[in-house]
Amino acid sequence: MTKKTENSSFRDPSGFIFYHEGICYRQINLIYKENYDYFLESGLYKKLTNQELLIPHKTADIPHLSFPNGYLTIQPEVIPFVSYPYEWCFSQFKNAALVTLDILKHALDHNMILKDANAYNIQFHNGQPLLIDTLSFEKYQEGETWAGYKQFCENFLGPLALMSYKDIRLGRMLREYIDGIPLNLISPLLPKKTYLSFHLATHIHLHAKYQNDHAGKPSLFVKSKSMSKKSLLGLIDSLESSIKKMNWNPSKSEWIDYYSDCSHVPKFLVDKINLVSEYLDFLKPAIVWDLGANTGVFSRISSNKGISTISMDIDPGCVEKNYLQALKSGEQNLFPLWVDLNNPSPGIGWENKERMSLQERGPVDTILALALIHHLAISNNVPLTKIARLFSNICQSLIIEFVPKSDSMVQKLLATRKDIFSDYTQSVFEKDFQAFFKIIRSEQVGDSNRILYLMENKNHAG
Repeated sequence: MTKKTENSSFRDPSGFIFYHEGICYRQINLIYKENYDYFLESGLYKKLTNQELLIPHKTADIPHLSFPNGYLTIQPEVIPFVSYPYEWCFSQFKNAALVTLDILKHALDHNMILKDANAYNIQFHNGQPLLIDTLSFEKYQEGETWAGYKQFCENFLGPLALMSYKDIRLGRMLREYIDGIPLNLISPLLPKKTYLSFHLATHIHLHAKYQNDHAGKPSLFVKSKSMSKKSLLGLIDSLESSIKKMNWNPSKSEWIDYYSDCSHVPKFLVDKINLVSEYLDFLKPAIVWDLGANTGVFSRISSNKGISTISMDIDPGCVEKNYLQALKSGEQNLFPLWVDLNNPSPGIGWENKERMSLQERGPVDTILALALIHHLAISNNVPLTKIARLFSNICQSLIIEFVPKSDSMVQKLLATRKDIFSDYTQSVFEKDFQAFFKIIRSEQVGDSNRILYLMENKNHAG
């Protein structure tokens, strides 16, 4: 019998995630029995799951799978794709923070409290953020402070402030600071105007100063031995107010108007949409990764067919626009994500395994690589054979567009640099990709010189 524990699930003595025969389970340890029983009896579990704020689960009657110290085993609903805070756009991050505070308020209504505020405990499911850690709740004691306050400021409030008031790219610092960005690093990076905000001045600047002056002692608002529930709710309202006031305008994004500015629109776009749709109907994938998705025009061809679609792009403005559109339209099969394919998320944390690399979260049925490879090959100097090898490692089938040098978009890339790309030709492209893929179909896209290919990974053929 093979049981594999989840690499990210070892820090909490209350329980952990494990897998058996491809099924995800969570063991609840005896130490958490009292809190878990109360969690169910109080009605909090029912309230949160009914409002889609917590991943639902069922009790698994499989005592033979238990590890030592086990109380019982549950089987949570599966999250199709696990993402991390440093891959979220601004509004995804903001909504994840607000959901965390909303869950905390519901917990207090049921005489419980969130024992932590780890951003990794929030995942996006069916288009919405929700809590995946069923063991995050403890019985509330009157007068208790919130132990997760500092963690919330470092995991949510501080990073959001950096993204909103300074530079959106500073959200990437969470890849370096896996436990949250230290407040004494956040504070000096923020502009002076943030001192004029009572909430930010208190929760970030004053909090950071307190940490510097009282190193090794409890955090601000936690140092007190007693805090009334009314005061605790006031603290939550203050955090919530500060987050709601934060915004980010993606209008200066480099590629956000790509399709509206493209000279090939609209006929070229219509022809390309029809071809992509045909290819997807032929493949019938369950999961698609759209790499270089821009604002999700082609991702929606996939998601509208009921296919779970991860829509990735390097431009945070494009991801933001994509996510806001998905929210507005109530799209449950589309998940935008901020990913740089030239420098994708690595394995980080303990033993470099606590948070998975992007590649480890594959392979997937199908990859869409549209208007992408010329950026990788010319802007980033990545040889075509390396691109082909990467794709072969993460997908069973591939829908990929070859954009020749004669194309206006490639000419734009070459306008500011010397053309050293003698191997960037259609024949070399086909040769390099055929080392890993079988070409099933290729079609010229409208009246352009672009070619859209349908390929099957040779390792998965047949």
